[in-house]
Amino acid sequence: MPTWHAVRSTLTWINGTSLAAVALAAATRTPLVRGPGGVFVAGGYRLRVPRQKCFTVGTVVFTKRTADWLLDPERADLLAHETRHVGQYAVLGPFFFPLYFAACGWSYLVTGGYGARNFFERHAGLAAGGYRELPLRPWATRLRVRAASSPNRRSPGTPSPH
Repeated sequence: MPTWHAVRSTLTWINGTSLAAVALAAATRTPLVRGPGGVFVAGGYRLRVPRQKCFTVGTVVFTKRTADWLLDPERADLLAHETRHVGQYAVLGPFFFPLYFAACGWSYLVTGGYGARNFFERHAGLAAGGYRELPLRPWATRLRVRAASSPNRRSPGTPSPH
């Protein structure tokens, strides 16, 4: 029976996201190094965007540092965070791109930061990815409190009155 790593890797190749990553690595002359669990690390990425130290496309984790820097055991949590994004690409394929950017927009709208309320970053582990929790903006907090105190809202496990 194939492992999740093998399935995840196969899916990202089938859905084209890993091919896009290899094309990006080639276009930016960023060398690929095989990492654990079917993941590749593209070390020495030189473009200014995105600003993060690392980002993932398909099964390739790009870093502005060297591949050895990311593969160092001291950064196992960061690599695990990026590897969780590989799983997201496996499931969503090219739909990951617009959904991720929408999640960034939502997070920025309600917190002022791109990662704090981004579903994909939260699922991958905020702290491991270098993100931090941010408070909701005042208007979002008021909206949340108002929704929680709505008379139509039932507590979990309460049967419907209908």
